[in-house]
Amino acid sequence: MLKVNEYFDGKVKSIAIKTDRLPATVGVMSIGEYTFDTSERETMQVVSGKLTVQLPGAAIWQDFNAGESFVVEANLAFKLKVTVETAYLCTYG
Repeated sequence: MLKVNEYFDGKVKSIAIKTDRLPATVGVMSIGEYTFDTSERETMQVVSGKLTVQLPGAAIWQDFNAGESFVVEANLAFKLKVTVETAYLCTYG
């Protein structure tokens, strides 16, 4: 069964799925700034659009465009700036 998640007053929405390897979410983000906490290791891939990310412990912000990905370990927080509506795939574990 699919599970729909909604965050930040509906500006971020995702659908949870089970892939053949790992649990995942497929989602979209509206323009804005967000902070996410992780409960397990996350690999975030940008499907379309762009995410500007401040990874845990980093002073600089990095841009990730369509086809690029980044990893955040469990029990950490990361910040995102979204300047264009963006689609993503996030796998957990």
